[in-house]
Amino acid sequence: MLNINNYYERLVIDRLWKLAEQADQSFSQAFQEDVACLALNRLPPCYVRNTIDKGINVSEAQYLEMVAAVDKAIEQAMGLVLRRPRQDREQ
Repeated sequence: MLNINNYYERLVIDRLWKLAEQADQSFSQAFQEDVACLALNRLPPCYVRNTIDKGINVSEAQYLEMVAAVDKAIEQAMGLVLRRPRQDREQ
C-alpha cells in the first residue's frame, strides 16, 4: 500500500474539528462527514507522501490561501447539508 494522502483532507478535518468545538450545538458525525466530502469535492487534490513535507515546502502565503479555500468550501458545504438534511436524502 502506498503512503500518500490528500493534504486538503487534513486541513478540512482540522477545520471541522475547530468549528465543532466552537459551535453552540454539536455536529453529528454524519453531518461532519457529509460536509467534509462536499468540501473536498470543491478543492483541488494536493497529494503528498507526508503532511510534514508539505508543510515545510509551502510558503505562509500559500498556506493561508489554502486555509481560505478550505473555509470557503466548508461554508458552502455546510449550507448545502443544512438546506437538505440527511433524512431528506434517504428516501
